[in-house]
Amino acid sequence: MLSPQPLRNGETPSPHPRIPPPHFHSTVSVQKLKRFNSLILVFRLATFCFSLTSAVFTLTNSRGSDSPHWYDFDAFRYVFAANAIVTLYSLFEMAASVWEISRGATLFPEVLQVWFDFGHDQVFAYLLLSANSAGTALARTLKGGDTCTVSNAFCVQSYIAISLGFAGFAFLGLSSLLSGFRVVCFIINGSRFHL
Repeated sequence: MLSPQPLRNGETPSPHPRIPPPHFHSTVSVQKLKRFNSLILVFRLATFCFSLTSAVFTLTNSRGSDSPHWYDFDAFRYVFAANAIVTLYSLFEMAASVWEISRGATLFPEVLQVWFDFGHDQVFAYLLLSANSAGTALARTLKGGDTCTVSNAFCVQSYIAISLGFAGFAFLGLSSLLSGFRVVCFIINGSRFHL
């Protein structure tokens, strides 16, 4: 049972407990919040663009029946699958970022959103890194053999797709750093931002 609150200036007692006022955010902190969320959105957009382009370059890397095809090599299939998965994930995260910027609230409950972003950023960043590393090893092996002398365009397009995948990894890594910052702020302050 709640203890009765003292009455002031003729107030009547209320049967409902007092609700604390909402957390105060100054105009400056709201602007910092929007800038931080916008930066995350830019990194997610860059990840989306580079991963999509890498997947498209890998998918279109076939020059005819006498040329090698990307799907004949396990490493290039891995590069394509990893970039396609990261493209879909980045598209979802961009939508979540736009939601957060426009509505001022996360798509999921805050604790779930913070850990979801951080965990998935980490997993998909390592997925991209391992896929593009496997693709690089295969591309270097093909360059040492006669595949690149017969079909140089295949090897060049493979190198371009892998390079774009590494750029996608770099931007996803930056997103992971920012989402890690949000996790630390949540652990310390109970909110995803240090403000």
